Amino acid sequence: MRKTTLVLTAILASVALSAQDPTAKPIRSKPLSDTHETLDTLETSDPGMKLILFTNGTWKFVKDYSAPVTDSLMRENWEENSLMPYKISRDSLPYRITLCLIDSLESYCCPCAVPVYSKFGVRHGRNHNGVDLPSPTGTPTYAAFAGKVRTAIRSKGYGNIVILRHPNGLETYYGHLSRIDVQVGDWVEAGQTIGLIGSTGRSTGPHLHFETRYKGFAFDPQWIIDFSSGNLRKNYFILKKKYLSNYNRYTPESLDEEENILLTEEQERAEEERLRKEAEAMRWHTIKSGDTLSRIAANNGTTVSAICKLNPGLTSKSTLKIGRKIRVR
Repeated sequence: MRKTTLVLTAILASVALSAQDPTAKPIRSKPLSDTHETLDTLETSDPGMKLILFTNGTWKFVKDYSAPVTDSLMRENWEENSLMPYKISRDSLPYRITLCLIDSLESYCCPCAVPVYSKFGVRHGRNHNGVDLPSPTGTPTYAAFAGKVRTAIRSKGYGNIVILRHPNGLETYYGHLSRIDVQVGDWVEAGQTIGLIGSTGRSTGPHLHFETRYKGFAFDPQWIIDFSSGNLRKNYFILKKKYLSNYNRYTPESLDEEENILLTEEQERAEEERLRKEAEAMRWHTIKSGDTLSRIAANNGTTVSAICKLNPGLTSKSTLKIGRKIRVR
């Protein structure tokens, strides 16, 4: 009891000295540490918050996750064996959603801190709803934020997949795992190992396929995470409805601009309409026997160079695989 009292006194002094606003700087990844045993768990004035004291003299606040489970964002469309449980239209969402990613109680951990190998967007004529992060089979992957395991199954495309739902309404997907270490209904903290990276499902090599979704709609995870450094870009994120499209990738030069310039709803709607028309104007071609890039270009009133620019990795010397879709407009 005396040790608990001394640690608690030190905590109160520390809290008084450390009240700072973290919003202006990137937040570093903090894997969960299990190296010290719990000394005591103290109740606070907030029933949804507890204070954990460790044997090494450190401490942290944690949320009691029995409280958020009653929140509508956590309960709605909860289906344990469904990859896509939401049954709402994109048009029903507001033009702008402000998401608090972490606060003084919520931490963050990069699920796999390596440069992105395959980006969010359209790949070979198909939607690629996340980012691919290459890592050897058996490498641990961590929960990015605290949340509840909604799904932990094996599927045809994702292979072994874990889906976490977070109190702010986000869901994070962790696909192609070689092993799943959590069960449906488990509460996990940021930095907790939820499985091991692998190459299960529709995969060409060991990597983590990581997605971020809001009410079922995917957006580029690079809007919130810098995977090369492992840092969270900000502790809050302004999610705009136009980001919920595979044609809207993260653009580094526009991040501050997007946060500082508040567009009117009419301007937002006009921008979304422009993007919709741009997407409709795109034209794709499925490779058939005998096709060449020059012939495809001529038939579509374009050039080989222009087609290559629209299809990352495609060059004038690439072998064209029958059945592959390439963008020609």
